[in-house]
Amino acid sequence: CRVPQVRAFHHAFSTNDCSRNVYIKKNGFTLHRNPIAQSTDGARTKIGFSEGRHAWEVWWEGPLGTVAVIGIATKRAAMQCQGYVALLGSDDQSWGWNLVDNNLLHNGEVNGSFPQCNNAPKYQIGERIRVILDMEDKTLAFERGYEFLGVAFRGLPKVCLYPAVSAVYGNTEVTLVYLGKPLDG
Repeated sequence: CRVPQVRAFHHAFSTNDCSRNVYIKKNGFTLHRNPIAQSTDGARTKIGFSEGRHAWEVWWEGPLGTVAVIGIATKRAAMQCQGYVALLGSDDQSWGWNLVDNNLLHNGEVNGSFPQCNNAPKYQIGERIRVILDMEDKTLAFERGYEFLGVAFRGLPKVCLYPAVSAVYGNTEVTLVYLGKPLDG
């Protein structure tokens, strides 16, 4: 059955809603960041969510660089800025987890480290992170492998939120695949 693939493609990165310094590969699921100096570049998916429960996987297929953030953003969040910064989480329109330093970011502030455990392992290239957005509970949570890492953000606004990523490393590639409703373990 090809229905999950069609649904995933329907929820893939938007070629019209991303930094001018990235392009979405023909498969529709992989962002390629061009080697542009002093720029942070992001992309949002075609479809956002204001209700229900949703899960997607994200993984880096190249170096993280100094900042590599996965999370969610409203339509108003910027997808490009100068410098090498944590673009997702830099304002009140986005929430992100910086995989480089394990910090949670929102409104331009670090909201603590994540996951909340001693000596949390660093992200490994190619490792799949599952992102779980629950618009009923207004939470954003993450899993690594099949291990639930916990709820990262609570009290999300009742607005349309889009899966998003931001990257700084030239020629790195990030893949995002929508999975549908999360499986409760």
